[in-house]
Amino acid sequence: MRGRWLTIAVNIGVPVVIYYGLRAAGVSVYLALLADTLVSAGFTGYKLLRERKLDGLSAFFTAMFAVAVVVTLVSGDERMLLAKEGWVTAAAGIWFLASTRMSRPLAYLFTRPLLEHRYPFGPVREPWEVYWERLPRFRRVWRVSSAVWGVVLLLDAAARVAIAYALPVDTVRVTGMLLYAVATLVAVIITNVHYVLSGLYNGWSSLYEPLRREESRA
Repeated sequence: MRGRWLTIAVNIGVPVVIYYGLRAAGVSVYLALLADTLVSAGFTGYKLLRERKLDGLSAFFTAMFAVAVVVTLVSGDERMLLAKEGWVTAAAGIWFLASTRMSRPLAYLFTRPLLEHRYPFGPVREPWEVYWERLPRFRRVWRVSSAVWGVVLLLDAAARVAIAYALPVDTVRVTGMLLYAVATLVAVIITNVHYVLSGLYNGWSSLYEPLRREESRA
């Protein structure tokens, strides 16, 4: 858990600090944006070399920052660079939507390490892969959740590109960070309401009824 929050902090919070620190020191917008992008990409690369593997969250950030680095190096336009987070976020949204058709959607991959050993409450306490293989409604929960994240991220991306061209350059980064917080809060609220209504957290819910029937016959 601690490592996952560190990954999020380094990839989202630290670049903003670096950007405004460099700007305060008189560095140009272009170089400050290049530096904050490369620092985040460097952290992910270091983690890959050290651990020789990527979990779902690290793989996500690796792909997203690869897009960001390419955009940063190819374009020399300040507004384009400020809008790069919008394009990266759009790529993330498309990835979430595409994952609804994959073997394991992104929402499932990200959430499983956090909640698998805590939920559901009640009589059914199997590894989540058991639920995935045997409960169609369980699979649907995570496909819907991934779709919600995909839509929220695409809306966030559109807003991020708009503010990149509409606001003064040095207010875009902090506004973008606030936008991350708002979009994340909205997605978390919607998906958790969905989890509660679907019975994900409740081992007595109808979601787990097929497994309870099998156990009662055993």
